Amino acid sequence: MMQSRVFPCLCLASLLLAGCATGPGGPVYVPAEKAPPPPQTDTSEPETPSAAEQQQRRQQQAEEPERSAPRYQDDSEDMSPAAQSLVNRADALLAQGEARAAIGQLERAQRISPRSGKIYFKLAAAYRSIDELGRAEQFALKGLSLSGSNTALQRTGWMLLADIRRADGNVAGAEKAEARAAEL
Repeated sequence: MMQSRVFPCLCLASLLLAGCATGPGGPVYVPAEKAPPPPQTDTSEPETPSAAEQQQRRQQQAEEPERSAPRYQDDSEDMSPAAQSLVNRADALLAQGEARAAIGQLERAQRISPRSGKIYFKLAAAYRSIDELGRAEQFALKGLSLSGSNTALQRTGWMLLADIRRADGNVAGAEKAEARAAEL
């Protein structure tokens, strides 16, 4: 009785396995004589450019403008008169205790003179006045990166950064910033 159940199952399993060995398109095995030749690789040496091509390449290289390596900014950019007017207005607003309005004016000035370190320091001071110390520190650092070789502006930035870090509880960072300011 048991053998009569096992035999049909074995036959069905062998038929299923035989069906998997050949696909609908025939057997997968391809005899060697019918196989396509293997792809050929080019082992010949590359052609050397002709003298005219070499001359043309040299001429193209000579015509391309020289690209200078990126470098830090030597001098802080001066503010345009429009930006200076906005900074003056922001100073007046800060004196009246309207820091948010002053920040709006300073952001407009920043868009007019984006490479002026002074504007970033003003923004840092404005954010410091409303205790947004993270932003204040970032603006101070950006202003330092744009200060160039102006030591007075750098000293102002380092002292501002020291004040911001001290307000944030970073005494060691504040002392480092003060030391940098003293070196100038």
